[in-house]
Amino acid sequence: MCGIVGYVGAKKAKGVLFEGLKRLEYRGYDSAGVCVCHNGRITIVKDAGRVAAVEELAGGNRDVEAGTVGIAHTRWATHGAPNQANAHPHTDDSGTIALVHNGIIENYAALKQFLQGKGHTFHSDTDTEVLVQLIGEFYHDGCETLEEAVQAALQEVTGTYGIAVVCQDEPDKIVVARKGSPLIIGVGKDEYVVASDASAIIEHTANVVYLNDNEMAVICRDGMRTMTIDNVPVTKEISQVEWSLEQIAKGGYEHFMLKEIMEQPEAIRMCLGGRLDLREMRVQLGGLGNVYRDLVKTRRVILTACGTAWHAGLVGDYLFEDLAHIPTEVEYASEFRYRNPIIEDGTVVIAISQSGETADTLAALREAKEKGALTLGIVNVVGSTIARETDAGVYLHAGPEIGVASTKAFTCQLIVETLMALMLGRRKHMSQVTMDRYLKALQAIPDQISRVTAQSDYIQQIVKEHVERDNWLFLGRGYNYPVALEGALKLKEISYIHAEGLPAAEMKHGPIALIHDGMPVVFIAPRCGTYDKIISNIEEVRARKGRVIAVATEGDENIRKYSDHVIYIPDCPAPLQPILAVVPLQLLAYHAAVARGCNVDKPRNLAKSVTVE
Repeated sequence: MCGIVGYVGAKKAKGVLFEGLKRLEYRGYDSAGVCVCHNGRITIVKDAGRVAAVEELAGGNRDVEAGTVGIAHTRWATHGAPNQANAHPHTDDSGTIALVHNGIIENYAALKQFLQGKGHTFHSDTDTEVLVQLIGEFYHDGCETLEEAVQAALQEVTGTYGIAVVCQDEPDKIVVARKGSPLIIGVGKDEYVVASDASAIIEHTANVVYLNDNEMAVICRDGMRTMTIDNVPVTKEISQVEWSLEQIAKGGYEHFMLKEIMEQPEAIRMCLGGRLDLREMRVQLGGLGNVYRDLVKTRRVILTACGTAWHAGLVGDYLFEDLAHIPTEVEYASEFRYRNPIIEDGTVVIAISQSGETADTLAALREAKEKGALTLGIVNVVGSTIARETDAGVYLHAGPEIGVASTKAFTCQLIVETLMALMLGRRKHMSQVTMDRYLKALQAIPDQISRVTAQSDYIQQIVKEHVERDNWLFLGRGYNYPVALEGALKLKEISYIHAEGLPAAEMKHGPIALIHDGMPVVFIAPRCGTYDKIISNIEEVRARKGRVIAVATEGDENIRKYSDHVIYIPDCPAPLQPILAVVPLQLLAYHAAVARGCNVDKPRNLAKSVTVE
């Protein structure tokens, strides 16, 4: 959600901080601010609104312009309205310590009452101000260094945090710490860049250190020390960020979302790269090598995720049961840890997350590990928390996804689930002939997606006819029921049109009452075992004067008789249909958002990576 940037080095901090904040804008925010250390004091500029507006406010401030140490933040409101008082950075009463914070301090009310009893005055509604006041209390009452005060304060905190702290009495130092909210330290030549996301770092260095939970770092001009919040020294390895600066640029597209939709053929090629052995006609997933023997003994699979990744999990439910013959269920990660889940011997829990930092999914993963499950991760971000905490996993290699509405990560999640199901299916029961057919079909997917994205202008014309309608239905059966859910989610999250996704057979069990003259109803209707049933559902909608938009298999002329518009996808085996069928729905949502004048890449109230519960 919120974004953190910090800098220590020889450069002017202002440019690094604001450029970093702009690269984090995609995460979602409603206010922003910077704090720069210079001439023995800290100077803060912050306000509600966009980063560019705060940058303009900071222009001309000599201390902000000259300082070479600073911290910055984009905030997504949790405690308190988005306004200047609640924007980060926050300071203690003395004004000598400043802090930026991602996460939630759950016991902030009790801490606030304690601090008020000590005479502290609060100027915001945030839990973050409570934390910086607590650090200030320890700093001015016995602690010799800023890091000691941070450690003492964090011992009293319940909740999640990623923090960066500066003090005007120690002006060449930033103290950072994390628990449940990501922090990365970029290690450059005579400089360090701190951020909650690698996109704010890669312009300066590809060398990074990932902090784990309950770890902190003291960063100075002449070096960095890492330790636990209990002050136990920790040795950290330097990793390499695999993304380039060019990959997080728009590359000539109007929006990141459109760029990422169009990148899907290449993203899937990268995802498949080295994993299809077409000589031996088998699947190779190196990330699962050390748990392969346990995997083939799997008696039950639980897929856990949130949002779009949960829809990918629903497709995975069909894949693992159909292709691998393993009983499978899908759990909302936000509910999993609160329902005392039953984990038996032979249970594998797979956490799915683009960022690898989704708070609910991470909590579900930890609950599964606590109960003895073998845990796997399907994530995109290398070195993310889920990637580090699972027993094994598979990276998507989809490249950076900047648009809040996930597109290429979703299709790559489906690819990885398919590969896993095929690998297990072949080991258990699947014939080589069947395996060959699926692998050849997978190899064809990137070029087939290109044929779908080539219809973007046609889909835009369809959208123009229906974009003023405020209620849509998306219907599918079998493998394509989750695609209906995903299509509806895409439309509502970026165009703000109310949309519902349903199994097509459920329409007549209530939702058919909604259908009226001119209502758009999108059917995912490729050729499959339930095709005739889908046609019957389409006729029921037409009888009530709904407008039918069908996603159908190339060459299916029959469906034209029942539809107002048809968008064709190439033919492929049913388990692979969702990978193709979702692409026109992504384009439909994109063009609807553009037509309605919405901010496609930064939809209201949403964040790219939800790192708080």
